[in-house]
Amino acid sequence: MGFIKPARPWWGALVAVFWALLNHNVALAESPVLPQLNWAEVVRDKPYADSQGVYDNVMTVRRWILTRSGHCTHENRHVLFDRRGTFLNYIDDAIDSVETQLRLNATRQDMVREGRVHAWVEGNASTLGYPFAIRCHQPNVDLPLAIKRYMGEHPDGRLTGTWDGITVGTATKQVSIHDTLYAVYQRRAQQKRISLPINLLPDLAGILIIESGGVREARSNAKARGILQLTPLVLKDCGVPTNKHLHRIAQIDCALWLFERNHRMLQGPFLARFGHLPVEKQEQLYRLILIQAYHGGPGRIRSLLVDEEYSKPAQYFADNHEHFSAGDISFGMVFHNLGRNRLGFASLYYTADTRIAAQLLESIGNKNLDVLPGREVPPQAPNAVAALQK
Repeated sequence: MGFIKPARPWWGALVAVFWALLNHNVALAESPVLPQLNWAEVVRDKPYADSQGVYDNVMTVRRWILTRSGHCTHENRHVLFDRRGTFLNYIDDAIDSVETQLRLNATRQDMVREGRVHAWVEGNASTLGYPFAIRCHQPNVDLPLAIKRYMGEHPDGRLTGTWDGITVGTATKQVSIHDTLYAVYQRRAQQKRISLPINLLPDLAGILIIESGGVREARSNAKARGILQLTPLVLKDCGVPTNKHLHRIAQIDCALWLFERNHRMLQGPFLARFGHLPVEKQEQLYRLILIQAYHGGPGRIRSLLVDEEYSKPAQYFADNHEHFSAGDISFGMVFHNLGRNRLGFASLYYTADTRIAAQLLESIGNKNLDVLPGREVPPQAPNAVAALQK
């Protein structure tokens, strides 16, 4: 007489199904998610509407880095953010850059599996990865010291001298770089050599702080030099002789000339594209665009306003400006053109850093950077937009 195999209990069948599903999910989690090949396509493929909030997001990440706060209180760390500039995660750096890059790529792939981003791009020494990553450690950044130099609270930030009819300080009383900036502006405005509205000067102060930290002898690998990191070619165009390239008054005078040149080159295209925006938003946007032009050149920024292909984001933002801040528009125009016309993240970082520096100047008690104490400022348009519309 043979034996009859007993039927599997009902719960046994459920357990078998459960383990089959679990093993399937584990296999999916461990299977590689293939990366996209081009990080620029990830950015350009995003809807223009996704630029809403990008300015504040990038400003937050850069503020952590410059002030060593937030997720960058530990300098040996990378923070990752998406195509809207939104912070996603951070990793602690590995023992070397190669291992750190491997860790970043593994984190990127995990984010796709978790549904936190829709795609990832493998980064290496020569290719930008996505989600984007930036290192917290910035060895040349010391904003508190740079601001002390700029305000003359540090000996390296005080000066006296003469340049092209402009004299600042005396043998017994040196002045700050801040006072020098406004003195040079005042003189050139009186001579009608510049038409810049005075409320643009805080932006130039922020540029100076970011460019050199107020260090007179600062030099870059690109051969830029001085407190405003001007190239020999630009200094030559400004009429500054070689032996005066580090002269701080001459550097400020040349930087004002550059601002004036950019102002004249961009004001028409800007108004043609954004002249219908509310006045305050126009002014905020124009100031950001002038900062970008100082860094990347006015021709490149002008193309974002007038070029048939590059200006498509600008046109969208102009038509839908009520949904975006001035900062979102400025950054969005660059974000949607990253990788084109030599436009990169450096433009966004530079603009954010300049604004952060200017805000820090205000936060330490210099609430009104528009007036040079004790000196009469020549009549000027009340803001950048008013100057444009004259």
